[in-house]
Amino acid sequence: MASRLHLRCRHALAVAAVATLTAVSPAATAPAPAVTAAPPAPGPAGPAFDPAPARASLERLLPSVAGQFELVPVEEPGTGDSFTVSGTAGAIQVRGTSPATLLTGVGWYLERVAGVDIGWPGDSVGRLPGTLPAVTGSVTRSAAVPHRYALNDTDEGYSGAYRDFASYRRDIDLMALHGVNEVFVPTGAEYPYYRALQQFGYSAAELRDWIPGPAHQGWWLLQNMSGFGGPVSEQLIEARARLGGRIAGHLRSLGMTPVLPGFFGTVPPEFAARNPGAVTVPQGRWVGFARPDWLDPTGPVFEQLAAAYYRAQQRRFGDSDMFKMDLLHEGGTPGSVDVAGAAGAVQRALEAAHPGATWVMLGWQRNPSTALLSGVDRRRVLVVDGLSDRYDDLDRDTQWEGTPYAFGAIGNFGGHTSLGANTGVWVTRFHAWLTAPGSALRGIAYLPEGTGGNPAAFDLFTELAWQPGPIDHRAWFEEYAARRYGGADRHAAAAWEQLRRGPYSTRSGTWSEPQDSLFAARPSLTAARAARWSPASMRYDAATVERALTELLEVAPELRTTDAYRYDLVDVARQALTNRSRVLLPRIKVAYEAGDLAGFRERVAEWNAHLELLGRLVASDRRFLLGPWLADARSWATDPAERDRLEYDARSILSTWGDRGPSETGGLHDYANREWAGLVRDVYAPRWAAYFASLDSALVSGAEPVAIDWFARDDAWARGHQPYPTTPTGDPLALAAEVGAALTR
Repeated sequence: MASRLHLRCRHALAVAAVATLTAVSPAATAPAPAVTAAPPAPGPAGPAFDPAPARASLERLLPSVAGQFELVPVEEPGTGDSFTVSGTAGAIQVRGTSPATLLTGVGWYLERVAGVDIGWPGDSVGRLPGTLPAVTGSVTRSAAVPHRYALNDTDEGYSGAYRDFASYRRDIDLMALHGVNEVFVPTGAEYPYYRALQQFGYSAAELRDWIPGPAHQGWWLLQNMSGFGGPVSEQLIEARARLGGRIAGHLRSLGMTPVLPGFFGTVPPEFAARNPGAVTVPQGRWVGFARPDWLDPTGPVFEQLAAAYYRAQQRRFGDSDMFKMDLLHEGGTPGSVDVAGAAGAVQRALEAAHPGATWVMLGWQRNPSTALLSGVDRRRVLVVDGLSDRYDDLDRDTQWEGTPYAFGAIGNFGGHTSLGANTGVWVTRFHAWLTAPGSALRGIAYLPEGTGGNPAAFDLFTELAWQPGPIDHRAWFEEYAARRYGGADRHAAAAWEQLRRGPYSTRSGTWSEPQDSLFAARPSLTAARAARWSPASMRYDAATVERALTELLEVAPELRTTDAYRYDLVDVARQALTNRSRVLLPRIKVAYEAGDLAGFRERVAEWNAHLELLGRLVASDRRFLLGPWLADARSWATDPAERDRLEYDARSILSTWGDRGPSETGGLHDYANREWAGLVRDVYAPRWAAYFASLDSALVSGAEPVAIDWFARDDAWARGHQPYPTTPTGDPLALAAEVGAALTR
């Protein structure tokens, strides 16, 4: 693998030129004129790197107390990243091996000494004293693994493909604060395809039709689909490339690695016909979508196209030493192509463009296969495992024959708002795998399909890489409760103990996420899940969440003002109400099947009241609003037609996902269900109201219920343009108390 220390030096030298890396011009790469003056006399050695980017992040995160931190850069030893925290009251010194690691040290200080939390989302920094408390002695932490990777291929689509740079920058700052050092950057990934393929027989207009809308591009990069939500405009491609360059530049400035999408052979239709000597393999369909063709990497044209792709990418996004790509993802077929030979050719093309680069692969289903790994230099591969906590009896060292890999978890699918994760599996399995004889485990990989929820899971998972031994699960949650709201509180501790025992203690074996919401499900008396691939039953005792809500409502008044408390209160109340849907629906079914019209109506009224309350509850917190999601999408457009296309891209990913075939036959509808204000009121509640009305009529008339075309209803909403609020309404405390009262009736 490429030397991390060597790359750190390159990062330090490049900090002053970060802005130019995002848009390199030919003039910028011209050779400098010769210098004939004598070189200066050697002076004292300078700092290991420039801490200014870390200082800037600190000013954004903690503007009122940033000046009380001294950030001291130190050389990274051969053992890897580390930080040391020390200091007296109001004068805290953090020493670290990169700008990002300096921030990790600050994060450790905030949690372990100052007793506050900056979560993703929610914080309690308002509880910091004017003078920061002293550190007892000096504390050093070293990274247990060199790779601390973050973000799923799907993250942009499910977390918001239309965010601005300030939003991405804050996410990166938070990841650095929690010890992450490698981040996948798909933003603007269409740009190198768009530029390179115009040299291989395609017009700009043809390519803009082929490239999907931004919310769906993750699956295009995985070679699953193309074109949906388009066409994209020239200005959109350029704007996303500029943003992607800025994201990559910010990562480099912090000494973090931007992991860029690599080229492995995805091409538009008719590529072989337009390029003599090229051989393409049809890839069939993916849940109803026609997949793009695969260009045989062992043929002569692949090398040329890959070189053109990497040139265009490097000019716009700068350099990297890590590139993410997955051959034959979720059902792809090699045809007559030798998989080992193809993998070797893909790696050689990457090596030609970026000597020493690491190929990042997703450990998912049967990939990477033994055949694929047999064709590559495994020393320059990192498998980010998406299934480390999902199944039992995994042996990645044997399966991948010593290929370096990262322990990974996909804590939610589609960005569901479901609370919980297999955290108990994490704290035992990670350390056991790391210390196993001959272990090739070299990292962690934080891979939820959508980020920005489940802050406790993010905090705990990233801490795995910075603890010298196994984490005590119960003690960790007790400490988390104390800092989450900026002060110890017995009710907060009791609430988080219930959450630990419930949604945060789900087990491996079948799933890596909790169950989703029946309120968000397609209406049916036997509905068991909203998304086709979600768990079909409760994965924990629902009473734990109701008890947690009761305790949170008793937290001391001085702690209730924190952003973290108000977010958690809404989230826990939302989950408690959601879980009750699994009790109410079977009762409705019993009444209907018994022909009990009065009982049916009474239970439906209870269901509707819960759903209405849910809509008001989630409207009280900006993190649960649909309005910003849609407003962001429309803001990227330059004309009304493009605004409508981008809004459809953003709406459809949350509802129908695709056209009728993929949505219905492929089962993608509601894959990204989430309990957001707007979705609850205008998608989920009207669906159930129409369904129960049809059952009511059937009970009255004795006829069969009227069939409803759910796709037509949802598609009409996805193509609509009704604006939604972008600011919250209502009092979270009062609404959560109303939920608590409703659950006791």
